[in-house]
Amino acid sequence: MAQVVYGVWDGVVHDNRQGRAGLGVAPPDLKDFEVFNEGNPIRAFIADRGFFVFDERVNLLDAFWQYLSKAAEQSCGKCTPCRMGTVLVRDALGAMRRGLPADLDLDQVSEMAEQMHATSLCGLGQSCGTALVKAIEAFRDEFEAELAAKKVVPQQSSMSYMTAPCIEACPSKVNVPRYIDYIRDGKPEHSLGVILQKYPMAATCSRVCVRFCEAACRRKMVDEAVGIKLLKRYVAEYQTGPHPLVFSRDMIANVLPEDQKVAVVGAGPAGVSCAYHLLMRGYHVDIFEAQGEAGGMAAIGIPSYRLPKDVLLNEMNAVTDLGGKFYFNQRLGTDFSIDDLYNRGYKSVFLALGCQEGTKMGCDNEDTSLVGYESGIGFLLKVHDHVAGIKKHEIDGEVVVVGGGNVAMDCVRSAIRMGAKKVHLIYRRTEADMPADREEVVAAHDEGIEFHVLTNPVSIVSENGKVVGVKLTKMEQTEVDAKGRRNVRAIPGSEYVMPCSVVIAAIGQQVSTDSVRPTDGVEMSKWNWVVADKESLATSRPGVFAGGDCYLGPSTLIAAMANGLKAARNIDDYLRLGSTRFFPRSRIRQILEKNKLFSNDCIEVPVKNEYRVHHPELSPEVRKTMFGEVEQIISQEDAYKESMRCMRCYRIYSVITDHCIPEGAA
Repeated sequence: MAQVVYGVWDGVVHDNRQGRAGLGVAPPDLKDFEVFNEGNPIRAFIADRGFFVFDERVNLLDAFWQYLSKAAEQSCGKCTPCRMGTVLVRDALGAMRRGLPADLDLDQVSEMAEQMHATSLCGLGQSCGTALVKAIEAFRDEFEAELAAKKVVPQQSSMSYMTAPCIEACPSKVNVPRYIDYIRDGKPEHSLGVILQKYPMAATCSRVCVRFCEAACRRKMVDEAVGIKLLKRYVAEYQTGPHPLVFSRDMIANVLPEDQKVAVVGAGPAGVSCAYHLLMRGYHVDIFEAQGEAGGMAAIGIPSYRLPKDVLLNEMNAVTDLGGKFYFNQRLGTDFSIDDLYNRGYKSVFLALGCQEGTKMGCDNEDTSLVGYESGIGFLLKVHDHVAGIKKHEIDGEVVVVGGGNVAMDCVRSAIRMGAKKVHLIYRRTEADMPADREEVVAAHDEGIEFHVLTNPVSIVSENGKVVGVKLTKMEQTEVDAKGRRNVRAIPGSEYVMPCSVVIAAIGQQVSTDSVRPTDGVEMSKWNWVVADKESLATSRPGVFAGGDCYLGPSTLIAAMANGLKAARNIDDYLRLGSTRFFPRSRIRQILEKNKLFSNDCIEVPVKNEYRVHHPELSPEVRKTMFGEVEQIISQEDAYKESMRCMRCYRIYSVITDHCIPEGAA
C-alpha cells in the first residue's frame, strides 16, 4: 500500500510528515499507487478532490504549475473565470517555481482559484483549482519553504490526463463532452470526427449502444442524463445521410509495403473496428467472415426496426474504401486454419469470432430438433433472412421467449412483427433484474408483449416432434447473491403449462466449438472463450490477438469495437517494435477505476432543471406491424437544445513520478 506523507482528500487533511506523524486521520486505502510503470514510483497525485504526496521531496509549486498548465491548455475559453483564471494562476506558479517575482502571491492565487470554482460555467473551471486551494490552506509552510529558496526548480516527471465520468464509462473512451461541444458550436461534422477517432460504426452505435455514458452522466443529479446517444444519432447522419463522409485510401498518410498484411477473422464490430484502425495505420488487411455478409451480430442479430441494414452496409463500405478486403463464407476451422493464414504471408492474426451459437435452457425434454424450438440467435437469423427476402419464415400461434437480455427483447419484438398471435416473455427474476436496455423493455411493453417474471421453464411439452407448450414454475426471491441481486428458487406445486407453437431460448450465446482447435496453439477457457492478455489482447500464440465476444463472452457492440481499437494498437506495436508498449493514459484509467475516484462527485454550481429531448418514434400500433426503423432523428434545434444540457464535467488528474514516463497512446 502506498504511504501518504501528506495531502488533502475530500476536505480531510492527512499529515504524516517527520515529527507530525499521526496528525489528522488515516488516509484512504489507495490501491495500486506504488508505481506508475515498472521501476517508476508515483511521488504525488493531484485531482479535483484533493492531492496526495508520497515522497517528501516533491516540489508543490512545480507539481501544481504542471496541473494548472493542463487546465489552461484544455480550457474551452467560453467563460472568463476559466479562460483567464487558469492562465493567471499557471503563470504565477510558473514564476514562483523559477524563483522570479510573480504577479500574484499565494493568497491571491488561492482567491483566484476559489473564484474559478464559484463562477466557471463547466466542470473543468469549477474543479481545477480545488486541490490547490486546499494545499495552500493546509500546507502553506511547504509552499513558503519552496518560495524562500528562490531557485529554479527542475521540472518533475509527470503526466496530466483530462477526462469525465462519461468518458471513463465508455469502453471506447470517446471524448463525449468534446463531440457535444461541436454540436453546440454548429459543427456536427467535427463531432463525427471525434467519434471516428475511436471506431468506424458511428451510425450503428448511435442506434444500438447501451449507453454506459448516460448511466455515468452527472446531469442525472439535476434532472435527467444528457441524451448522448440521440446526439450521436444526429451526428451520424453526416456519415450515412445525404452528404456522407467519403473514405478513401488517400486518407492514409503512410501506406506500408504489400507484405505488411494482417488477417482479421470475423467481420463483426470487433473485427471491423480492428481492420479500420489497422488500415488507417497503413497496413493491408483482409477480413475473413463465416457468413455471407459483413457486420456479424449487428447484421444478423439486430432487427432492422432498430438498425436498418443499409446503414450497416454503408459503414462496412468504409473498410473497403480504405483498401480492406472481405472474404465471405470462410469459416475458421472448416475452410482455413490459423496456420494457413501464416502460410499465406499474414504477419499477424486478429480473432474476432463472436458468439453465434445459442445456449440451451437446461430444462427437461429440451430437444433442439423439435419443430418450433429455436435458439435466440437462430431465430434472429431466420428473421434477418425473411426481411431480406432470402428465405421466407412464418409464425403461426403463440410464441414463448425465455430470457431477459437484449437478444430476448429483439426476439419478442421481432416475433410480434412476424405475425405471432401472442408473444410471452419468461424471466426467472424480476423485471428490475433484467439485463436488457431499459428502453427495449419499455418498447416491448408498448408493443403488447406479455411479461411473466419470477417464472422459469421446467420442461418443453411436445407432440409428434413439435413444440406444443412449455411447463413453467413460479419462482420466489431468497437471499442476496455476490452481485447484489436476490437469488430465486422454485415454489413447489406452482407448475403450469403455457401452450405455444414456438419456444425461443434467448438466454446466452457461445463461440462455435469447432472454430479454434488445439492444433491452432491458442488457449481456450472452460467456457470456450479465447484466452488473451487483458492489456494487450495477445493470445498464447505469438502474433495472434483476440477480442470481442469470443474473448469477452457475449457483450456489447461498443465493448467489441473498443477491443478492435486496442488490438489494432497492439498489433501495430508487435509488428513494428516486436512487443507491445506501455500506455500512460490507460494506466491512469486503471488508477481511477480501482480507486473509484468519480464516486463522490457532486454538483458544485446550481443548474436550471431542463429535461432531455427524446427521439421522435413510430407509434406502437404502427411499428409492430412492420420492420421499418422505429426511432427517428431529432431536429437541428433539438440537437442544439440537448447539447446545451451538457455540463462538461471534465476533471484533470496528474501524477508526479520518479523519472520520465514513456510515450504512448490512448
